[in-house]
Amino acid sequence: MNDNELGMGAKITRRDFLDGVAVAALAGVASGLPGCSPQSTTPLRGPAAIDYPPATTGLWGQDNSSYAVMHKIRDGAFWATAPVAAAGREHYDLVIVGGGLSGLASAYFYRQARPNARILILETRRDFGGHAGRNEFNVNGRLLLSNAGTQSMESPAEYRPSAARLVRELGIDVSRFYRYFQQHRYDGLSTGIFFNRKTFGRDYFVAGAYTRPWSDIFAGAPLSPDAKADLIRIHTQGIDYLPELSPAEKVAYLKTISYSTFMTKHARCNAGVLPYLQDRPYDLFGTGIEAVSAFDCFNAGDDYGMEYPGFQGMDLGLGKGKWRREKPEPYIFHFPDGNASIARMLVRSLVPGSIPGSTMEDIVLAPCDYRKLDDPDNQVRIRLNATTVKVVHDPDPSRASGIQLTYATPHGLQGVSAATCILACWHVVSRLIAPELPPGQKEQLAYCVKEPYVYTHVALDNWRAFKKLGVYQILAPTSYHYFTMLDYPVDMGGYQSPASPDDPMILFMLRAPTKYGLPPKEQYRAGRWELFRTPFFEIERNIRQQLGAMLGSAGFDPARDIAAITVNRWSHGYAYEYDKTLWEHWAPGQRPCDLAKRPFGRISIANSDSSGAAFTDTAIDEGYRAVGEVLRFG
Repeated sequence: MNDNELGMGAKITRRDFLDGVAVAALAGVASGLPGCSPQSTTPLRGPAAIDYPPATTGLWGQDNSSYAVMHKIRDGAFWATAPVAAAGREHYDLVIVGGGLSGLASAYFYRQARPNARILILETRRDFGGHAGRNEFNVNGRLLLSNAGTQSMESPAEYRPSAARLVRELGIDVSRFYRYFQQHRYDGLSTGIFFNRKTFGRDYFVAGAYTRPWSDIFAGAPLSPDAKADLIRIHTQGIDYLPELSPAEKVAYLKTISYSTFMTKHARCNAGVLPYLQDRPYDLFGTGIEAVSAFDCFNAGDDYGMEYPGFQGMDLGLGKGKWRREKPEPYIFHFPDGNASIARMLVRSLVPGSIPGSTMEDIVLAPCDYRKLDDPDNQVRIRLNATTVKVVHDPDPSRASGIQLTYATPHGLQGVSAATCILACWHVVSRLIAPELPPGQKEQLAYCVKEPYVYTHVALDNWRAFKKLGVYQILAPTSYHYFTMLDYPVDMGGYQSPASPDDPMILFMLRAPTKYGLPPKEQYRAGRWELFRTPFFEIERNIRQQLGAMLGSAGFDPARDIAAITVNRWSHGYAYEYDKTLWEHWAPGQRPCDLAKRPFGRISIANSDSSGAAFTDTAIDEGYRAVGEVLRFG
């Protein structure tokens, strides 16, 4: 299909004139500091208010304007041309660099310990919450909500005391999600599989995976006869592919080989099965089956209900037919905007008058008045569009009585002082903005290479094509977005998720832009570089082409049925996980993240990077730890 047939010129809610490059350019003209996006001053809700961050469409997440200043610092080009910082008159008990969940939780815990403390949060982006962001769409007068990043509370029954306490004190009763999450909304619909022309030779779509016989699923697939036979075998036959080993020996061995090696060497599959399975670990690991251990694939499973085949005949300590350890709770603890509601509840607690209401239900539709966030009358202030560029002790680490911070705004460089500081930003940023940190600690901070992700949300006028095809989610091996699903159905706080196929709907599409065959960290770097070079219009074209190919047989028209597109580009996405057993082997407490988060003088470090786990509760826990460290200064 050509661009006109795809609808590339259609009048949708796109705002591609404000993609990352354009924002950076506009900011540069205004301030001489490329990368500082314009200050949001409009507290309105919905697409009509273009300065209301959750309604941003087009390129969102971490656009180029989020990076420009920090990339100049990284490259040694910032300070040579930076303007003189304005003298800072503001002083705070605590300044937190980073307004994500860890930074917001740090402010929450610090204020509990010091109720009269003055706290400032400096955040680079135009919105708070970090990966816990919110996407809003208005389609034909109907409000649709979704998560820009982190989706759900993963197994809240397993939260450690600090995170569990914060969730409880905010008023979140997780048991209510059993009522709010409509677990049977998509009953009768199945998983579809789409084989694309580029990899498999022709486009082919089939519905009914995991419900119909696998022989039917693969019968018409564009695969060789040997690959089809092997895929049917590993999905249906309970074979022990390591019969000579005990369960403990099986586990130990599977930790040393990749899933792709397990498939070809031990399950003796034809190489033609690998492209079908290649992308399966992307949602949890950010890499393909060649870079994730076979045991991790078995043990982690998949939150979308698509387990890894080949293990059902093996006893790996759980008994035959047990695919992974049972999670204590289902994957249903999801606000309509994902964990953005947790960030919003934290902001409501910290900044009086910013967001009305008091319950986990009324936060869903509550508007945020962004003008209140940095109100000088508040004890806790959140300053957006503020990129911290230097954090140093005053006068020096050995005899400091405080901290001096410099940050970039659309109006130039500003200064502020504080008694203490928590760096709740990425590890790779902390080492750049805190020049006094010991060289060894900077090296440990640099070890963290975050996993890049693209969380795309496409607002449709209706989802009749999915109903006609009989699917609610689609696996698309090796396609631009490898996974597509109808958004999570959550009804709460007056918000009604789409129920009828005639209703507008949000599609969630997932892409992990990594490079098959490289070690994980190199894959992440290569994927990040790809995202930096890919303009929004190219991503949009891929979205339209893929949806047209997958859904076209059911009457879907990408030029007619797409109402809006938001591409949440997380070039620095999930925290690096050091416990990927195929690649990393560390003694307890000796991982680089364990050593990198050591406090230095009046500076502490807190974020999910510090835990080596990309989860909401770990971000909160790290904030709690850091607050305990800075409280020793009185």
